[in-house]
Amino acid sequence: MKKYIEIPAEALENLENGRYVEGSLHRCKLTGKIVFRAYNRLSRKKRDRIIRQLENGWLKESATRIKFYNSVKKDLGFRLVNVAMHRDLKDAMSTLEVRDLINRV
Repeated sequence: MKKYIEIPAEALENLENGRYVEGSLHRCKLTGKIVFRAYNRLSRKKRDRIIRQLENGWLKESATRIKFYNSVKKDLGFRLVNVAMHRDLKDAMSTLEVRDLINRV
């Protein structure tokens, strides 16, 4: 049994260049033909840049945000968790302040 499938020109060009094309096949409700729709996959070229590696986490910078992550074991108890998190936050903020001063000059 032969079936004809509509494939967009862009997807066909990628196939001819030896690339993989991921997508879905479905039947068009209006025409009844089988249609291939390629997924629009975008590469992740924009990576976060690490500003400072902390004792229990990190401080990163993306194009639009400053990100702070901190993870401490519960076994330490509430008081030591509080101290460790505040220490890391203080280190991260001091790094940002120094960086801001350098950028102003």
